[in-house]
Amino acid sequence: MIKRRIFEQRLFADRSDAGRQLSARVAAYASPNLLVLGLARGGVPVAAQIAGRLHADLDAIVARKIGAPGSPELAIGAVTARGGRYLNEALIGEMDVPADYVEATAASEVAEARRQADRLRGVRSAPRLEGRVVMLVDDGLATGATMRAAARSVRTERPSLLVVVVPVGSQQACAELRDDADEVVCLYRPEPFRAVGLYYDHFEPVDDAVVRQFIDRYGRARAA
Repeated sequence: MIKRRIFEQRLFADRSDAGRQLSARVAAYASPNLLVLGLARGGVPVAAQIAGRLHADLDAIVARKIGAPGSPELAIGAVTARGGRYLNEALIGEMDVPADYVEATAASEVAEARRQADRLRGVRSAPRLEGRVVMLVDDGLATGATMRAAARSVRTERPSLLVVVVPVGSQQACAELRDDADEVVCLYRPEPFRAVGLYYDHFEPVDDAVVRQFIDRYGRARAA
């Protein structure tokens, strides 16, 4: 019975399928001014499908979680290579996480995010965000920490409209993101929410080479 319930939760064949389903939902945002930013790495294949169908420019934004002491997979916050930062103050207080741990870990993750961003972009410069419609895309939202950091980072560069787009997410994460984005588009909000990968038939890791291929293919505006 447990296996049957998990199977019934699957909503997408893979990340490309999720991107295709989202494309129909966000078609109204299509414009020459649209920039689609996929969260590296898993959000980029989803974002690529949207960028291709909406004839938009594509790039990646790198966000990394700040893991809890002794539980690195539990996000107490997140940072981006572009300077965005989100801290879950309630969780930090509940776990009594020392401030020096938060600052040291955040600095380490920012440095790693910048190294990863450099690997993905190579010699190309970062795209202009000011005055553009920016669509932030990931493959799903569990806590929403990395997406909130990404949204805050993008907001500092003054886009004309900031839209968060995901195929599946928890109700709480989607609701909280309305504080950081102008609009939130989420196809499915199952409750209780399980791990993002359980909503996909295929959810393999995405490596840097795949991300670079997508950016090379769809980064039209920046290349021009």
